[in-house]
Amino acid sequence: MRFMVIIKADADSEAGVMPSEQLLTEMGRYNEELVKAGVMLAGEGLHPSAKGARVRFNGSARTVIDGPFAETRELIAGFWLWQVRSKEEAIEWLKRCPTPMADGCEVELRQVFEAADFGAELTPELQAQEDRLREQMARPSQAGTA
Repeated sequence: MRFMVIIKADADSEAGVMPSEQLLTEMGRYNEELVKAGVMLAGEGLHPSAKGARVRFNGSARTVIDGPFAETRELIAGFWLWQVRSKEEAIEWLKRCPTPMADGCEVELRQVFEAADFGAELTPELQAQEDRLREQMARPSQAGTA
């Protein structure tokens, strides 16, 4: 099963304060452990919300809202995508993580839906489409071609 590990933002991450060399070193070692164990599928830090945008959907209308966004506790500073056997295993890995933010923080763990979770609504045709898309995503492509 896959889990998204969501590192919540804080005032420093939203201000663009970069992590210390010590934290980068500790996180590098931790990420190496995750990779060697076959747990880590992806992981990245995110720029502050001031560099981001949101798109609000209301019927056919689309409204763009530029950052920054006020509620820091609702923002994400980074993430990992992990493959583990259970929620308990993901929690054990997460408990070994160096503290991501200088003043402490909260890290959220959320299971990613798998095809089987959608039941009969995921028809064989939709499953085939999903399989084709995943295969295409696995191949190198040119970024930014929309």
